[in-house]
Amino acid sequence: MQTQQTDQLPIKDCRFCSQVSKANKEDPIGTAGTCDHWLIMEIAQPWPQDIFEENPTIKAFIDFFEEVIVKHRINIRPMLIAPDREYSRPGFTRLLYYYRPAKLFSQFEKQEFVLPEEQAITLVTAILKQLIQQPNNLSEFQQYQQETSHIRELMVCTHAQIDLACGRFGTPLYRRLRKEYAPANGNLRVWQTSHFGGHQFAPTLVDLPQGCLWGHLEPETLDLLVNRNGSVADLHKFYRGWAGLTKFEQIAEREIWTQLGWTWLDYLKAGKVLAIEQVAEGQEANWAEVRIDFSAPDGSVSGAYEARIEVSGEVISTLDSGKEMELKAVKQYCVSRLVKVE
Repeated sequence: MQTQQTDQLPIKDCRFCSQVSKANKEDPIGTAGTCDHWLIMEIAQPWPQDIFEENPTIKAFIDFFEEVIVKHRINIRPMLIAPDREYSRPGFTRLLYYYRPAKLFSQFEKQEFVLPEEQAITLVTAILKQLIQQPNNLSEFQQYQQETSHIRELMVCTHAQIDLACGRFGTPLYRRLRKEYAPANGNLRVWQTSHFGGHQFAPTLVDLPQGCLWGHLEPETLDLLVNRNGSVADLHKFYRGWAGLTKFEQIAEREIWTQLGWTWLDYLKAGKVLAIEQVAEGQEANWAEVRIDFSAPDGSVSGAYEARIEVSGEVISTLDSGKEMELKAVKQYCVSRLVKVE
């Protein structure tokens, strides 16, 4: 297994942003980011800090990618995964494409392709054209599509060149998951990934196709995270949120999940902000009111929760590791009211 190297970096005098965040008990909830699509591509390490500008394969479509996001307002998240000795094939590239299947949903739908490296750019372009409803040749790639919708993918950020905390804390967590958990479960793969935000919560992980993000993870949490064989309350402080919702909706959703347990993750759901404090650009609101609609997968149960989210205090944190770190106050939130409505 390839592992992002950090020993060439000047880490002996470094302080890690995630240590500051964790020591000050910064709550990671609401930091998962929101997306409707994930485009995840296999690219060999090392990954420089500016990998998306420097890698020749990515450079070939990055302008079009940005156009899709900015001009067409498609909420798509790019990520890289490192080739794996067992999962990967020399001369071939893997592309994982996840998308939101409906307004109410519980997990992202997946398409996986393993194709010759020289065709990767053409495939990415075809997917992006399909997203903005332009003519495309996506159907030509069906021969490379893999039937892996049953496979759960755990993705751990080890991108040390973006922030040292991800290399220092993400790499050992990735190794443990890859060595101890993946071989024991034929429906589980574990990958090391490029940065996907929130390195102050390292080690941080994306669980797909569910789309849940986790942070500040500890080795003793892994059994519960992977096997879901205990109380969800023990994972409460590690949950960054579900990517199918926005920030304040994520905060409410964690409270519902804590009350209902693991079955909640399988419910189809969608969120809506009903009201929010109006603040200046760049400022965080002190309160919001949200609604989470839900339905059981078989339609036997449906309804909604309405919640009020309010600031409960502040903690000092930092966004970047280094000898000199810029400390900042980060608002912390709580659910002050949660009611079930029909």
